[in-house]
Amino acid sequence: MALLSQKTALITGATSGIGLATARALAQAGCRLVLTGRRAQRLKALVKEFSELTAVHSLCFDVRDRKATTQMISQLPEEFSQIDILINNAGNAHGLDSFEDANLDDWDAMIDINVKGLLYVSKAVIPQMIKRKTGHVIHLGSTAGKEIYPKGNVYCASKHAVDALNHAMRIDLNGKGIKVSAIHPGLVETEFSEVRFKGDKARAQQVYKGYNPLQPEDIAEIIVFVLSRPPHVNIADLMVMCLDQASSTIVNKTVE
Repeated sequence: MALLSQKTALITGATSGIGLATARALAQAGCRLVLTGRRAQRLKALVKEFSELTAVHSLCFDVRDRKATTQMISQLPEEFSQIDILINNAGNAHGLDSFEDANLDDWDAMIDINVKGLLYVSKAVIPQMIKRKTGHVIHLGSTAGKEIYPKGNVYCASKHAVDALNHAMRIDLNGKGIKVSAIHPGLVETEFSEVRFKGDKARAQQVYKGYNPLQPEDIAEIIVFVLSRPPHVNIADLMVMCLDQASSTIVNKTVE
């Protein structure tokens, strides 16, 4: 795609799920890639894989670490230093408990990654977009940012914060040449539930049984579409669910 060719995209949480699928799609579209994540070996393997398609650089850090985030992004090699596209994908859910039974460490992890991590990365990238009067920021939200479901409490709150920040950034950056968009997926078959249930694979697999959930590639295709619109078009806010999902709690489970 001509509009994406030779642009540089920084993707957080690029080692799995939607982040990985987006990296593949953007590499195929001709983007240079800056891939970030916490798993060094996965990042190393991805750099090797994507180097056959495009220029690629990796940064291994935790978005919860404000100092590391700022330092890593500020020290990007010159070839990758001008970020045209920021995909704020890194996020997580920990636990599925009633408010009174929740683990405080789970709350910290969700707020620190889903909200503060997004802020730290955005603050490190957006000033140079403002200086050049061009750029596109895409936030990966969730249907949990549009509605509340039982035992979702702090996870839903963190995704509502992403929704609010998407609106706030679009307002504050208006007139500065920067597009700001959010994509809010419903049920996507990734490692998400395995993380939420702390490695309980059997329980995680049950989340996606009996229906056809979205796949990471579905969201990656939408991201490429959003990014490839003409310069005057900004898709501000988009919610997507699989056919079998009507809301966070209404899923038609009939597939054998």
